[in-house]
Amino acid sequence: MKKYAFTLIELLVVVSILGILLAIMVPNFLNAQIRGKVARMLHDLNKFEQAFNMYHVDHDYFLLS
Repeated sequence: MKKYAFTLIELLVVVSILGILLAIMVPNFLNAQIRGKVARMLHDLNKFEQAFNMYHVDHDYFLLS
């Protein structure tokens, strides 16, 4: 009866490849989170600008002036 198993070298190669892939993926994931937060902030600022402009149109003066 012949048993099939991975050798230590094969396991080390797989673990090192997974480590390299994780080292590449984690910074990209963190950058994606930062880009998402920046996009949300810009959207919120745009909505504030629209709200101030609508207030100006309704009341004929700027709220902060």
